[in-house]
Amino acid sequence: MPETDPGTSEPQRAAARPGRHASGEPVSAVAVPGESAPPRSGESAQTGPGEASPAGAGETGSARSGEPAAAGSGRKRPAPARNPFLVWLKEIATVVVIAVVLSFLIKTFLFRAFYIPSESMESTLDVNDRIFVNLLVPEPFALARGDVVVFKDTKGWLPPAPQKADGPFTWVEDGLTFVGLLPDNSEQHLVKRVIGLPGDHVICCDADSKLTVNGAPLDEKYVNPAEVPLVRNFDVVVPAGKVWVMGDNRNHSADSRAHTDTNGGFVDLADIEGRAAVIAWPVNRWAGLDDYPDVFKNVPSAG
Repeated sequence: MPETDPGTSEPQRAAARPGRHASGEPVSAVAVPGESAPPRSGESAQTGPGEASPAGAGETGSARSGEPAAAGSGRKRPAPARNPFLVWLKEIATVVVIAVVLSFLIKTFLFRAFYIPSESMESTLDVNDRIFVNLLVPEPFALARGDVVVFKDTKGWLPPAPQKADGPFTWVEDGLTFVGLLPDNSEQHLVKRVIGLPGDHVICCDADSKLTVNGAPLDEKYVNPAEVPLVRNFDVVVPAGKVWVMGDNRNHSADSRAHTDTNGGFVDLADIEGRAAVIAWPVNRWAGLDDYPDVFKNVPSAG
């Protein structure tokens, strides 16, 4: 039996036992004289005089998580608010510039819009139709018999164009026409169908009142069915670099037949703007333009 100090009471002896309070409850750590106790949960760590904070040393502001740093701590200033109207205006201007540039490039190299002012191509093309012309024909792609073409009037088939009246927005209309956003309403262009290519022998008419090309009669399905074409005799061989053209509305078309006294009635290939590809306006007439290859499929090569 261990010896005890007779002068020591039981509570004192219990307190002296290692790892227990005087109450007898176990403790997790024994305080050492001269050492500070660890901070309680939820309290911020404090540093003593001359000691550096273990985290964020040299920083200003609170060490507590989630609290904002004081002004001047290095945070970027917020960007000034942008005017939404100016942003919208800039976007609209960008879209307009891109549209104009693309339209100009398309009009210059691919397609161009034209307006139909007369009945000479009915019922293929009606008055006030707007058409798009493929500028890649006749160069680099070749013409074919049956193509509907737009060409410049360099031979005086048309009377001089009337002087356009100046108005407050004339320059706007001219600019939109130049870039291709409006159809060319100039009366110095004509639209007809190619019947004879360079070297072709074109005759009107055979015993059945049909046109012949290189001896092959044509069943012209594109001619306006509302009227029977009047026979106007001619016999021509198309020179090199030229074509023979006729309107689909034969009784109302001043085409190659009506201008044999000027350049023989032929149209220079160099004057052709392009091949009419589609009817773009009005909406109810949207359609591609047919060149009727079956009409000319039996025509032999020239010569």
